[in-house]
Amino acid sequence: MTRGFSFSLPVMVVVSAIAFVYFCTVFVFIDRWFGLMTSPGIMNAVAYTGVAVMCVLNYVFAIFMDPGRVPSTFLPDIEDSKVPIHEIKRKVLLVGSLTNDSQNDKQQSADSFRILYVISGLLLVPLSMALSGLLGWHIYLILQNKTTIEYHEGVRATWLEERAGNAYKHPYDLGAYDNLTTVLGSNIICWICPTSKHIGNGLRFRTAYDGLPVTSTSK
Repeated sequence: MTRGFSFSLPVMVVVSAIAFVYFCTVFVFIDRWFGLMTSPGIMNAVAYTGVAVMCVLNYVFAIFMDPGRVPSTFLPDIEDSKVPIHEIKRKVLLVGSLTNDSQNDKQQSADSFRILYVISGLLLVPLSMALSGLLGWHIYLILQNKTTIEYHEGVRATWLEERAGNAYKHPYDLGAYDNLTTVLGSNIICWICPTSKHIGNGLRFRTAYDGLPVTSTSK
């Protein structure tokens, strides 16, 4: 199920920023450094376009995909207490053109590139820092098999168990590899694909206690 379309200012800002960074990178920076018609330029442009397409696809799926709803009959388990600017490379050589005109054009071109570098830097530096921190945080959560809410609940649960003299263990922590396959799927090739399906029905999940023998208290 997908959500309906409606105008959203934050979404438009993000899409505009992605488009600006993409066109500046491909049609200005890569074109200026390598040349789009050269082999290094084509390889860099193709690689960057692939990354941009995956970024846009993930963002589209995040916006339009319905997260689903918990059935009314579901009872949760109770845990045990335990360019715009594109450089136009055309040079019209007119007989009798003045040297000053050429110098002015070079100065304007240099000023345009300076503005582009500044704007791109203001966008990319904080964006890269924020996304790097967010990526590291989500890698940590995946390796622990936790959601953000479970992380904060686990902090309090750990504190309570330590006060009681017990050691707390997150019940859904199956180990690093099993946590990765539980969240991202068993096929490693599909880990970068935003259309990969989830494992299970979304209501019941494996725990670290599944398959362990149940100790009996009867004598």
